[in-house]
Amino acid sequence: MASHGFWFMGAENPAGDGSQSPNTPRAWCQAAAQKFSGGIGSKLCALLNVGEAEKAAQASVKAEDESTAESCACNKPCNCSKATVGFSDLYSTDLLPALDGDAKTLNFLQEVVDILLAYIVESFDRSTKVIDFHYPNELLQRNNWELSDEPETLDDILISCRATLKYAIKTAHPRYFNQLSTGLDMVGLAADWLTSTANTNMFTYEVAPVFVLLEYVTLKKMREIIGWQDGRGDGIFSPGGAISNMYAMLLARYKMFPEVKEKGMSSVPRLVAFTSEHSHFSIKKGAAALGIGTESVICIKADERGKMIPSDLERRIIEAKQKGYVPFFVSATAGTTVYGAFDPLIAIADICKKHEVWMHVDGAWGGSLLMSRKHRWKLNGVERANSMTWNPHKMMAVPLQCSALLVREEGLMQSCNQMQACYLFQQDKHYDLSYDTGDKALQCGRHVDIFKLWLMWRAKGTIGFESQIDKCLELSEYLYNKIKDREGYEMVFDGKPQHTNVCFWYLPPGVRNLEDKVEKTKRLHKVAPVIKARMMEYGTTMVSYQPQGDKVNFFRMVISNPAATFEDIDFLIEEIERLGQDL
Repeated sequence: MASHGFWFMGAENPAGDGSQSPNTPRAWCQAAAQKFSGGIGSKLCALLNVGEAEKAAQASVKAEDESTAESCACNKPCNCSKATVGFSDLYSTDLLPALDGDAKTLNFLQEVVDILLAYIVESFDRSTKVIDFHYPNELLQRNNWELSDEPETLDDILISCRATLKYAIKTAHPRYFNQLSTGLDMVGLAADWLTSTANTNMFTYEVAPVFVLLEYVTLKKMREIIGWQDGRGDGIFSPGGAISNMYAMLLARYKMFPEVKEKGMSSVPRLVAFTSEHSHFSIKKGAAALGIGTESVICIKADERGKMIPSDLERRIIEAKQKGYVPFFVSATAGTTVYGAFDPLIAIADICKKHEVWMHVDGAWGGSLLMSRKHRWKLNGVERANSMTWNPHKMMAVPLQCSALLVREEGLMQSCNQMQACYLFQQDKHYDLSYDTGDKALQCGRHVDIFKLWLMWRAKGTIGFESQIDKCLELSEYLYNKIKDREGYEMVFDGKPQHTNVCFWYLPPGVRNLEDKVEKTKRLHKVAPVIKARMMEYGTTMVSYQPQGDKVNFFRMVISNPAATFEDIDFLIEEIERLGQDL
């Protein structure tokens, strides 16, 4: 572990007796060796003993591997008992497509898979750490991360794989709550492996026939769930919600002023967009990237729960028109990043219709609630939107990345973005050219993000996703009910959260009874950062914090990990109190 620093003062191991904790690598390895068959236990130990400081352990494992190696004369995959091949004298040039590289490739990839499987098993084990934290300078010195002119052996490559996973954050861990994207789905993982193996591009049907068809089928299903008649419309999978939101803004501008595509911003009047003051920063970033400018994004007031106030939206639209500006885009949010608030979509839709403005719904975080019959009412009115961002890699736990932009008007994306490059999009191909979807994207090279969502949907069904989402919301309500009246806790806003975001302050004993309000606020602002740092140093859990407006730092708990349980919520509360008791 990294040097403790002042974060650990007063937060030592409660045992304090020097006894071996079940969380230590050695104790964990001993348990793993007994628990897991097929050598996985020893491989988990290897994961926990990588780094410059543990080279002796590496050498021991390596020597053991080489001493137990069985010879195999086959140069191709065979039915012989698996040989444990030494990789210390092999290089990447010995693998396929090298002549007679079949067996070496098979053994190398099997070794990689064993490393991955060991890491997966470890990630779901609550007795292991969420993070093995080291400060950047320590981590840089702990291993040789530099690139060299000469090739490394495959043995060194495997060591690098183990080291990378050793210091990676276990985002699948049931006690990892730090981001909106958490968890690890086994079917989704398998799909990601298959996607990388296929290694193709999404721009034309001729190079990605199955993936293009699956994107077509899945986007249509998502549009049906939104409520657009017969699933009509358009859409695309993009590299994250920020890009999906920018696509929406791009389409809105083109719809109102199609000449901007060729003549640029100088050909159009001053455009203005509107979004909630609690909306995602990507709305302003998109305006900057498109040449509209961040000053042309007008932030609308939100109520105490973080929802956009419709009356303020209409007031600001009228004001903009009076100044000679042209309102062209309103972005409502379904599930704000911090509070998890859902803007009143019906009222916003009425205003957008009245003033003839494009309505976009940023449902990157909350859009997946459409899968739940119990919670989809929170997005009532979404069917009236012109476009919607929906990130299955958040609440649906699809492996990163998986973000979709859904558009109500069919053909608009194509006319807005197409450049008709003749070396890709030939017009005399022998199949239906509508399946060459690449020309409607801003990218040329586009990663296959669809297969993991499609395969998970096949494995779970809609009802499986619904159950998963409902469970996360149930856990958040459990947390809210447990801390709302608990000593030392104060909610950031009143009432049950709409999403899995639970925002709260923890007031340690040394803070909660302070009478000087200024001093109390000043000290409270420092509590969450210190507790979060201690969480990371101990590696027990991770949860985010931030200020909001005039509110000092508070914890923002979000639950999207299907592995989380009520016991994990209990653990989080107890851990916050343990780590903050001396503050």
